[in-house]
Amino acid sequence: MTSLKIAPVDLAALIASRVCHDVISPVGAIANGLEVLDEETDPSMRDFAMDLIRKSARQASVKLQFSRLAFGASGGAGAQIDMADAGRCAGEFLEREKANLDWQVDAQMLPKAEAKILLNLLLLGANTIARGGTLTVGATQGENGVTISVVAAGDRARLSDSVRTVLLSGEVPEQLDAHSVQPLYAVMLAEEVGLGFEIAEEEGKVSFLARPKA
Repeated sequence: MTSLKIAPVDLAALIASRVCHDVISPVGAIANGLEVLDEETDPSMRDFAMDLIRKSARQASVKLQFSRLAFGASGGAGAQIDMADAGRCAGEFLEREKANLDWQVDAQMLPKAEAKILLNLLLLGANTIARGGTLTVGATQGENGVTISVVAAGDRARLSDSVRTVLLSGEVPEQLDAHSVQPLYAVMLAEEVGLGFEIAEEEGKVSFLARPKA
């Protein structure tokens, strides 16, 4: 294991790879649908291709909008993020996943970094319930800062050892990739705004908490 350090250019490359990984499937499906339209004269096949293109284009758009909020520079420096918009975006993102979203965010607006932390924890929570379940997301703005909670409940909910290590101890494996960089990015955001992570695990449930450090 090594301490939590990464060159800015490497972080940018890995985040870009993560975004590309998420959108390459629907973009590839659009390309396949267009090939069918070029080659097929059967009306039913052409209808199938158009349906595939429409659904895949929407999926790609939703993934890009979510990635813009979770990883990008949405709103510019010092911006506040409308959490109603973030909740809508998160709900659309999870439509094709097996997780249901229970959005209980009290704060109407959050600073950009805290909003990104919330959405990154939401992604990590979704990964713990690959068999399906419910993600309950909350955030409150207090005198000392923002407190964020994400509870993932579902059959065989499980958090990987590597993600737990990064969030709690600030250490990462020697080899980073487009997936393992995400908890690293969440920790970097949290350090920037003085938040610390806590994790609670029980059968069928994994809870993430980000709150101001004492």
